[in-house]
Amino acid sequence: MVRHQPLQYYEPQLCLSCLTGIYGCRWKRYQRSHDDTTPWERLWFVLLSFTFGLTLTCLYFWWEVRNDYDEFNWYLYNHMGYWSDWSVPVLVTTAAAFTYIAGLLVLALCHIAVGQQMSLHWLHKIGLMVILVSTVVAMSAMAQLWEDEWEVLLISLQGTAPFLHVGALAAVTALSWIVAGQFARAERSSSQMAILCTFFAVVFAFYVAPLTISSPCIMEKKDLGPKPALIGHRGAPMLAPEHTLMSFRKALEQKLYGLQADVTISLDGVPFLMHDNTLRRTTNVEEEFPELARRPASMLNWTALQRLNAGRWFLKTDPFWTASTLSPSDRREAQNQSICSLAELLELAKGNATLLLNLRDPPREHPYRGSFLNVTLEALLRSGFPQHQVMWLPNRQRPFVRKVAPGFQQTAGSKEAAASLRRGHIQRLNLRYTQVSRQELRDYASWNLSVNLYTVNAPWLFSLLWCAGVPSVTSDNSHALSQVPSPLWIMPPDEYCLMWVTADLISFTLIIGIFVLQKWRLYGIQNYNPEQIMLSAAVRRTSRDVSIMKEKLIFSGGQPCKLRQAMGSVISTPHVHVRMCTHICKQHIQAGTQHGHTSTHPASHAPLHMPSSTPDQLSAPWVVDRGDMWGEGAAFKAHLPLPSLYTINIALSLLLAASPLAFPV
Repeated sequence: MVRHQPLQYYEPQLCLSCLTGIYGCRWKRYQRSHDDTTPWERLWFVLLSFTFGLTLTCLYFWWEVRNDYDEFNWYLYNHMGYWSDWSVPVLVTTAAAFTYIAGLLVLALCHIAVGQQMSLHWLHKIGLMVILVSTVVAMSAMAQLWEDEWEVLLISLQGTAPFLHVGALAAVTALSWIVAGQFARAERSSSQMAILCTFFAVVFAFYVAPLTISSPCIMEKKDLGPKPALIGHRGAPMLAPEHTLMSFRKALEQKLYGLQADVTISLDGVPFLMHDNTLRRTTNVEEEFPELARRPASMLNWTALQRLNAGRWFLKTDPFWTASTLSPSDRREAQNQSICSLAELLELAKGNATLLLNLRDPPREHPYRGSFLNVTLEALLRSGFPQHQVMWLPNRQRPFVRKVAPGFQQTAGSKEAAASLRRGHIQRLNLRYTQVSRQELRDYASWNLSVNLYTVNAPWLFSLLWCAGVPSVTSDNSHALSQVPSPLWIMPPDEYCLMWVTADLISFTLIIGIFVLQKWRLYGIQNYNPEQIMLSAAVRRTSRDVSIMKEKLIFSGGQPCKLRQAMGSVISTPHVHVRMCTHICKQHIQAGTQHGHTSTHPASHAPLHMPSSTPDQLSAPWVVDRGDMWGEGAAFKAHLPLPSLYTINIALSLLLAASPLAFPV
């Protein structure tokens, strides 16, 4: 009588099922495979990696340009006709796309790490192509429509590159585990050398990348210049409606160096403050005068302008997401603001702050088109505002302005050679922060030219310009920047070099250790248990042949394959792992005849008799303990003494050689 003992039992593999299921919708054990990934799937992996790089760049770009979200919204407002904060939906969409692509890439790398065949599901392929095309179109449109903003990407790297370098080293060190596994599994020396050379070339590029990093914040602390002076852009537009008395009062409460304002003139000759060409965005003109809503702001007389409310739009649209922080009293005050005249601003700022004035010319048909500059000058001089506190930005009629108001600080709005500016009696420059380099700042300083940069809202950008030696900046976020006590980070060159070299050494040590560990681990697995025979006849089978083989050998007729019972094996591709019991030879065949179970090899149709068993059990007095090489398949109970393994190996080889069941090895 033969005692029945389970040969194998299957353990749940939740992680592996989730890995292959989420990536390729292969949730069942028989759907998974160790076949080599097909060339098409490798192409999809390359596209996935490329899309990951694009979405990462796009996400980094949108995160860093948050300093200019208001400019982006303003650009869309001019083209679409209504105001909305488009920056947040764009940022959220970009982050969601990046997260999805990053998740797919992690799953693909896990497939490589555990030796699973990659098979990206068709829904993921559609999603990948949609994101790839959308990202390319968005970045191309951005390059054409917002070309200057790409300069922000390079500027931001001056502040983030030292830390991105450390993050990149951590990522490439973690990735070395997968690369080392591929290196250890490669059978050809040429393949190993290709993997090794390619990977370490990339690693070396990361190691020497700091040679290309130049940041103004890598400096000795004693060389740090004074904090840049702050000029409120249209007042304090994050705390109150822009170009209103409340906005300018809030800015003065921060004890700023100066205030910036845009001046235009009403139809009856009263200079007032307004940035937009029309009144639609910052007033309720569509409610009060619907027929005048699209007319230029300067084509209304001052009496009509005073009737408009210039504050409710701020609470309604909340352009900087700061309206909720206002106190109840500030909300009531903001709700009742009106358009501010130049005379009111001069009275408020007299003796308290410098004024940076920019003139907005009225339309051609305006009655004060030719005399607008004279009217504005007259208002300034009549107010008694100190001339040395006026930064005069308009470029036309400068000789006349110097003659009438010699104390004005003549300010240029375009970049020119320092010698040319000095010949034109220019004392200051007002430039966008992307238009000037550190070397140009030094050159202008040597010519006694002060540079003011606009519009600086982000603390990281303010810190970078502080380290670069910028004298002053114009900001919407002056209330926050005024509280910044020092640059966000400043590092002496010696400390940075130490951090760089230490990070490289740690990364290199870990990578070498990972390669050695992977080589030792996989070598040990491949040489453990000499009874394991690797049958690689299925390596070059087509996917159709593999499917037929699995169907016949694993799920023939809805029952487990009797050949699997006879051999006690789990067959996978590209290697067929055959696990044998100790009495697979003559005794079991005879026992099989007594129990009357027969199996037929699909190729030779030779009968093989085996003992009766349940679908998950095989009769055998001893069992060799051998789990699947990649964590796939069955876990086995071991009752066989190790000294008999060598005997089993010889018996198995003889049996396979003499039997019609023998596979080509």
